[in-house]
Amino acid sequence: MRQSLFAFSAVILMAGCAGDKAPDLKQAPPVASLNASAREPGGKVDSAALAAAIAGAHRPAEERARDNQRHPLETLTFFGVRSSDVVVEITPGGGWYTQVLGPYLANGGGRYVAALGDPSANERAAQALAAFKSKFSNEAVYGKVETSVFSRSGAPACAPASADVVLTFRNVHNWLSAGINDEAFKGFYGCLKPGGILGVVEHRLSENAVQDPKAETGYVKESLVIGAATRAGFTLAGRSEINANPKDTKDHPFGVWTLPPVARTSDFGKPDDPSFDRRKYDAIGESDRMTLKFVKAS
Repeated sequence: MRQSLFAFSAVILMAGCAGDKAPDLKQAPPVASLNASAREPGGKVDSAALAAAIAGAHRPAEERARDNQRHPLETLTFFGVRSSDVVVEITPGGGWYTQVLGPYLANGGGRYVAALGDPSANERAAQALAAFKSKFSNEAVYGKVETSVFSRSGAPACAPASADVVLTFRNVHNWLSAGINDEAFKGFYGCLKPGGILGVVEHRLSENAVQDPKAETGYVKESLVIGAATRAGFTLAGRSEINANPKDTKDHPFGVWTLPPVARTSDFGKPDDPSFDRRKYDAIGESDRMTLKFVKAS
């Protein structure tokens, strides 16, 4: 069962369709003109502006319906994302968080950069990039949504010490599957300004469970993520149970993808099984997730 390979391809390509292997990720030129000065100390999350972005009519009803499981207000507040920040989101998929971060940062003078798969790697990646740009082309709503490439070394394509915040939602298992997890965290460290924040949300494996090095089920130990970030130079600044789900037993037949929103009923690559009883898994809801905040030394 190659669940992690599917997830890696789906996240990178955004359209949710995976090929036989993950796309070749290459280094891209840095995004021009990002301010490389240190992140200014102080400042607060603009809670009213963030809540307004979350409540905005531009967000489809099916995305707003997941707010009670993804907790965008609480999560971004915990990470300390200010409306004036330069924020790089790593492989944002279809842009669930882009819908929130775009308007929030645009209205506060900040900048949003989506680090996506390399469009020169294959046609699907190129089509996915084009679709992402088209989806978020309305600058009156989202501001100027910038894009760059998430490289083989794991670094987002921006100049060193250029971002205030790097965010990644449910991607660590993909980097384990691809063998670039440590490289990814080192890249994020280099991208951030001194004092910058790395926010990580990931499907959480119990600490007493056996960790598959390739994270085939999609679940990752919290200690593994903290270890990778620490080796890269980060300091753990906080943990939150915002995205915890104690109902998640983490032993599902098709890994984390058995649960919503993917709601798989058969192994990857096989047709859906109409006889599969989904009631138990739908009742669990979305996965139990760690929410970790790291800081780069000033």
